[in-house]
Amino acid sequence: MQLSDFDFHLPESLIATRPARPRSSARLLLAEGGGIRDLHVRDLVDIFRPGDRLVLNNTKVIPARLTGARARGDAVAKIEITLMEPSATGGWRALAKPLRKVNPGEVIRFSDQFSAVVAEKSETDLRLEFSLSGADFDAALAAAGSMPLPPYIAAKRAPDAADNDDYQTVFARHSGAVAAPTASLHFDEALLAALRAKGVNFTEVTLHVGAGTFLPVKVEDVKTHKMHAEWGEVPALAAAEIAATKAAGGRVIPVGTTALRLIESAARESGEIAPWSGWTDIFIYPGFTFRVSDALMTNFHLPKSTLLMLVSALMGQDRMREIYDHAIMNRYRFFSYGDSSLLVP
Repeated sequence: MQLSDFDFHLPESLIATRPARPRSSARLLLAEGGGIRDLHVRDLVDIFRPGDRLVLNNTKVIPARLTGARARGDAVAKIEITLMEPSATGGWRALAKPLRKVNPGEVIRFSDQFSAVVAEKSETDLRLEFSLSGADFDAALAAAGSMPLPPYIAAKRAPDAADNDDYQTVFARHSGAVAAPTASLHFDEALLAALRAKGVNFTEVTLHVGAGTFLPVKVEDVKTHKMHAEWGEVPALAAAEIAATKAAGGRVIPVGTTALRLIESAARESGEIAPWSGWTDIFIYPGFTFRVSDALMTNFHLPKSTLLMLVSALMGQDRMREIYDHAIMNRYRFFSYGDSSLLVP
């Protein structure tokens, strides 16, 4: 299985830089039973069945982009920081631009009260220890930071005030992600209420999406790729709800690849969903056996990405080529702020 098997040509004009408004007006490609239908996200009310259970990732994106300054005597350098994920040894792993202008032990100041010490430096990133913690850190980050838009959007425009809402789900609760679970961005309160009235159930889990989600695959043999690790939790209540739905014959449908990766991580050992928390580096590619997920709602993904490999594992490589060919021909909008698909194997 080669990386080139997951390549395709995407016209740059199909990369979305702003979301659809209202959220549920985004287009939806329904791939089910060998067919393809062109719908809208609001049509999920007619697609989902009473007893279906949607699994939502309730992680909250933090304003992880910071601009600070490093001083050496009278020489001051501007440093751009992108937080990646909490470090297992404390502090945060972060990208720095330019990385060469900071050394271990130096202080990067973001405001009079908010700074970070460079605790460690590697060839690719830093470990930062901040001057504030807990609620004080959250407040300072909210004041100084901006939303960490994906590279393919940030290359086209700077983040602005609209992204504070646009790049956050309406059910975001637990801070810690540096990228949004983007399939969930299509839900608004009106759609959630309509689905509940239809008899669709909801379960919340938490996976803090890391910046590694945007890292390219650099090996031609995809089976040798090493996934980045992300922290997640499937609480006992969530596991019980999912298990009850499976037992009753209902469908379990994760909203987004992050929710899918998490619930499949929680079922790896026993083959059945169970309470779980920790770091997961699960890599899903064709040949994977799905234990929990019966379908998937997801956006359209980058060529040669692990996410394209994941949907190919669910639907089959030939089927995904057909789906993406249809999406491109019909000018669906791609990536984080783009349109959505519902994939039913």
